[in-house]
Amino acid sequence: MKEEQTFTIKQAAMQTGISEDTIRYYEKIALLPLADRKSNGHRVYRQEDINTIRLISCLKKTGMSLEEMRPFLTVSTDADPAEYPELVEHLRSHRETIVNQIASLQQVIDFIDMKLEEGRLRWDNSNDIQEEASEKMKGKTKTKRVSPVQMNYFSVSAKTDMSSTSVRKT
Repeated sequence: MKEEQTFTIKQAAMQTGISEDTIRYYEKIALLPLADRKSNGHRVYRQEDINTIRLISCLKKTGMSLEEMRPFLTVSTDADPAEYPELVEHLRSHRETIVNQIASLQQVIDFIDMKLEEGRLRWDNSNDIQEEASEKMKGKTKTKRVSPVQMNYFSVSAKTDMSSTSVRKT
């Protein structure tokens, strides 16, 4: 009979990306079953424990609280989901919430990308304007680079000055 592979707490932490202290905490609050112990008192984890830690990590990343995930952890991985319709419905509902969050975050990303593109275009335009001014000045003075924020300020100021000038001419 082949002996089951076991892992130290350090190995379990490395495999799951969860700290040793967090693994101990999950045991303390009975989210994980108490680990077997070697004769020297060191914890020993089985592959099933590693899989449970990974499941906890996955559910936690979705925003599920430790108490909300407890029922999922008590169900055997071999169990038929049809036997637990309330858990299946809860998981579906949680999934829908996550899909909505992803859509919302995608809108944020799209907005940020748009603003970055606007800034890049302003920066490119400010460089073009600076090059034109440099050609006009040809050696009279050294041109100073202007940031997109400053450029926007100057554009607004110029529009304001132009509108007041046109009012004075009439």
